[in-house]
Amino acid sequence: MSDIKKVVLAYSGGLDTSVIVKWLQETYNCEVVTFTADLGQGEEVEPARAKAEALGVKEIYIEDLREEFVRDYVFPMFRANTIYEGEYLLGTSIARPLIAKRLIEIANETGADAISHGATGKGNDQVRFELGAYALKPGVKVIAPWREWDLNSRDKLMDYCEQHDIAVDFKKGKKSPYSMDANLLHISYEGGVLEDPWTEAEEDMWRWSVSAEQAPDKATYLDLSYEKGDIVAINDEAMSPATVLETLNKIGGENGIGRLDIVENRFVGMKSRGCYETPGGAIMLRAHRAIESITLDREAAHLKDEIMPRYAKVIYNGFWWSEERKMMQAMIDFSQRHVNGKVRVKLYKGNVEVVGRSSDDSLFDESIATFEDDAGAYDQQDAAGFIKLNALRMRIAAGKGRDLLED
Repeated sequence: MSDIKKVVLAYSGGLDTSVIVKWLQETYNCEVVTFTADLGQGEEVEPARAKAEALGVKEIYIEDLREEFVRDYVFPMFRANTIYEGEYLLGTSIARPLIAKRLIEIANETGADAISHGATGKGNDQVRFELGAYALKPGVKVIAPWREWDLNSRDKLMDYCEQHDIAVDFKKGKKSPYSMDANLLHISYEGGVLEDPWTEAEEDMWRWSVSAEQAPDKATYLDLSYEKGDIVAINDEAMSPATVLETLNKIGGENGIGRLDIVENRFVGMKSRGCYETPGGAIMLRAHRAIESITLDREAAHLKDEIMPRYAKVIYNGFWWSEERKMMQAMIDFSQRHVNGKVRVKLYKGNVEVVGRSSDDSLFDESIATFEDDAGAYDQQDAAGFIKLNALRMRIAAGKGRDLLED
């Protein structure tokens, strides 16, 4: 790739990506464009500008993508009730397609030959960034320094900074021993003591939530209003997508909601133990299933549940921009036409309970479902024929002498 003249780098302003800027300049003798995205990670992103300027970067992109992130990525994913391997709400996975999209758009705007990222050669993020980039610009070149250089430890990175006069911020207080990733949907923790799956996470690791033991002794009630499968208001106050998630994160975290400790199967082949805080996502998942329970047709709901694991795997593995994800998304979004109404949830010491749901589009008919006199709305004698017809194949098999109790 000796013909590379300009590279767009996904730049956080931290140690790794600051070293990458200088390494790209030296190794490829190219111009570097930096792109820093604010996805709601909770840290100021503007300081990245001064750091990039100090490294000689002339074209610097710093963008607030919080609304786009929640509106166009998080909300569509939650319409599917998406959960990976029964537990993980895909907080890291769903952020990567947006970053990949902007890397390619900036490469096109600036005439860059390549993109670059700071993901390691062991993780899923390298796959997600690059699959997205190739889907959106097939001929793009990708530089992944962690797969090329020998700066494979913090000490080596620090030595490189000293040799090349790269300023490194030392934050006051104890440095976190964990590798963390945060956005509006979640914050993740890996490494340190978490590399032993038997060792319990330290209480002071968690940033967004209190423990269930420390949560208030009084329950918190929320009314969530839905339009076409998305939350549009909390307690009747209209909110933008990003504000919805920010609000649910705050209230959920205060009530001990959303902590998760799992061992997951990475796409690259290894198992990885990680801890996650997803307060808002945990509430959204529970409440969305509740509003669907009264507005979705039975077979439509069951079909959604059947494809959801496939949809989750597609996102986890980095195929957001694939044909199959778009096909599934079209079906999912079609199903949400009548998913309107209101859900009341009760938050108490780490638990999310659904205590009420209502909708003008509800398929729940009290006159049919009642245990009291239904005034002829449902003829219970019809059930006899229904049961016999469904038992027909088993009755025929039994009549042929087949023992259905055999192992």
